[in-house]
This record gives sequence, C-alpha cells and structure tokens, in this order.
Amino acid sequence: MTIKTAQFCVDAGQAMDLRRWDTRVAPVYRSKSDYKTQLADHVKRLSAQQQVFYADHRYAVLLIFQAMDAAGKDGAIRHVMSGVNPQGCQVFSFKHPSAEELSHDFLWRTTRDLPERGRIGIFNRSYYEEVLIVRVHPALLHAEAVPHLSAEGEAFWAERYRSIFDLERHLHANGTRIVKFFLHISKEEQRKRFLARIDDPAKNWKFSEADMAERGYWDAYQEAYGACLSATSTRDCPWYVVPADDKPTARLIISQIILDLFEGLDLRYPDVGKAGTKTLRGIRKRLAAERGA
Repeated sequence: MTIKTAQFCVDAGQAMDLRRWDTRVAPVYRSKSDYKTQLADHVKRLSAQQQVFYADHRYAVLLIFQAMDAAGKDGAIRHVMSGVNPQGCQVFSFKHPSAEELSHDFLWRTTRDLPERGRIGIFNRSYYEEVLIVRVHPALLHAEAVPHLSAEGEAFWAERYRSIFDLERHLHANGTRIVKFFLHISKEEQRKRFLARIDDPAKNWKFSEADMAERGYWDAYQEAYGACLSATSTRDCPWYVVPADDKPTARLIISQIILDLFEGLDLRYPDVGKAGTKTLRGIRKRLAAERGA
C-alpha cells in the first residue's frame, strides 16, 4: 500500500491549530498481517539504505521525536529502526537538564550529541523541550539564569525559535538532514493508555503522578506545540504531524517518511577509481593463488 506522507507535513510558515489535525486516520494497512509485512519491508529497505549511507559518508541524519506522554515515541523508534546496524545509529533521550547543562545555553547539551557523517542520530525529545515544557512551565527558566529574562513576552520565544531555526539551517548547509516528528495523540487515547499502564503490573513503571499532573496542562501544551511547529517547520527541516492514536499506522507513516528521506539523497558506494580497481585486481590475483598453498 502506498503511503502519501505529504499530507502530514507542516508547510513552512503554516499557522498551526492542532485541533484541526487528525489524531487518527484510516489505517494504512489492511490487517495485522499486512501491517507486519509492510513494516518488515520498510525495515529491510531502510537497512539496505543505511549501509550505503554509511559508506557514502557525505550526510548525517537527525530524527527528532516529540510528543505528549504515552503517544508511542519509544515503540516507534524501536520498531522502525529495528533493522539498522547499531554501529551506525545512536538514540539519545533528553530528560531534566543537569546542573552543568543549565550552566550553558539551551542548545549546548543536545549539540554535543549531533550525529557525524554516515550516522543516524535519534533524539527522543530534544532542544524543542525548551520551547515546549519550559513555555508551559516558565518558572523553569529561572534555573537557566537567562539574562534579561522576559518569559511573558512573545519576543523571548521568537528569539528561541530563531536560535533553533539558525542551528538547523547551519546543520543542513553542512550535510545534516533533519526530520522532525510530532506524534499527535488525542486526550482520550492518552487516558486509555494511562489506564492500561496502571492495570498492567509490567507497565506500572512507565507511569507516575507527574504524568497525570502534566495531563492537566493539555491545552497549554497543544498551544505551545502549535506555535513551535508553525515557527520551526521549514522546507529543508520539516515537521510531520503523525496521527498517533493507531500505533501501527503511526509506525508505517514514520518509516515511509524516513525511507523517502534516504531514497532522496542519491546515495552511492564510493568509487575507488581506476588505480584503486587495478590494485584490488592485483590483490585478488594474489589471494586466489594462495588456494591450496
């Protein structure tokens, strides 16, 4: 089944109202078996692309995942990237910043973990937390000791968006391809998943009172996400709003977007040239002559 992903992309400068974006769409699979077949195909193709990508060594790829609690970020990363060579991929999860991290600018701690050429970096949450949770809870800014702080003014957040915009523009110009996913879950679906975590002892560790407290800020987060996506989605570094109420559909959409990214890079194995080919032929001849020696 062909998955048309353009409908989930946030156009540059597009005014965002997440209430108008679906959290559930028609399934992109016919059955559970079809879902597994499609995902396996995507994983296989992605694995093949990653091998050439590593050898090509001209680009880096950064995949950013953001979402409300229980939207399925961890599962999406685990299933979609299951076939990628671990040596060519790293996942970083960013929680509450440390004292050292708070002593630097807000982009410092994530910049240290950017992928090198030939590698895939995955940020499970990212520097975008600084215009999301920090915007919903502006008291957190006091720990950052930002000079001339005026968190109540739009100019402050516009400046942070600009810093992110400039960073991503710089990275793109230097070979890092960035794709950003917002897994869009409904409040009702989150409620169901929270209940499932509470009812299953094996999943109790995934839930805390803090998760419930953050749920109380649902509308504020929706507004913050809308402003963020509108300000920071660009043609080169787009945001995709992925309907996340149905996990299999979300995973197939994400894997298709990543495949489209790699297939659009014109990846190729390096050409060793005539001299290199001649050298390899000579070495092969010597190795072949060793048989039975």
